[in-house]
Amino acid sequence: MNQDNQDFWFPGKWIGGCSLLLAPLLLLAGVLLRLNFHFFFPEQLEAYEAHPLLMTWSYQLFLAGNIVLWPGILTLVRQVGLSKANWARWGGIMVVFGLFARTFHAGVDHLAFQLVRIHDLDLAGQTIAASYGAFHAASLLTLFILLGWMILAIGAYLSGTMNLFQCTSLAMMSLLMIGVLKGSSWTSVVATAGLCIALVPFGIKVLTAGNPPATKNVVQAVVAVLALVALLYFFGQAG
Repeated sequence: MNQDNQDFWFPGKWIGGCSLLLAPLLLLAGVLLRLNFHFFFPEQLEAYEAHPLLMTWSYQLFLAGNIVLWPGILTLVRQVGLSKANWARWGGIMVVFGLFARTFHAGVDHLAFQLVRIHDLDLAGQTIAASYGAFHAASLLTLFILLGWMILAIGAYLSGTMNLFQCTSLAMMSLLMIGVLKGSSWTSVVATAGLCIALVPFGIKVLTAGNPPATKNVVQAVVAVLALVALLYFFGQAG
């Protein structure tokens, strides 16, 4: 077994730290953009019909934050796990599974908005209403979503990774409603703002720890990001 690089960890300081900074802000922005509209799905579809650009930005920013968040969660789990392995392991597993479930719901949200755009509001509303209780594998993860943030927050406190206020703020994410076409409430704002309070300072701490990256690594990262953006643009145009 190769023992040359004992300091390696996934996803690494820079990706994990940037995730901790960016993802909570994206989630909060997505929540705030739809705060003025009623919470349940008929009103969300009506809001999309009346304000398609605003609602698209709201849901896409939230989805982007949800996707970008996983490296930050793994980074937090790593730190908590140095002294509280079981709290880190189970909290991390549950939170990541919860991110999968929210991503699934975001796909349904996107399709529902396209039904409004391509057909009409009535058809979209009838389709969502008729299929709302249909079984899907992601529904099995609901309990994980509710418990994961609390377990991870307890682990973060017991391990000394975060102070009590930050850990309480992190646990508030358990209040964020899950499901198809869920709008925003002040509870949603509190939950996502709490995530910012917990993770952004920790992200700064992660990024400022240790030595700065080597020039070669920075160049490689920039090239990789530019290539990824180009590929995303290409496939987006092709789709």
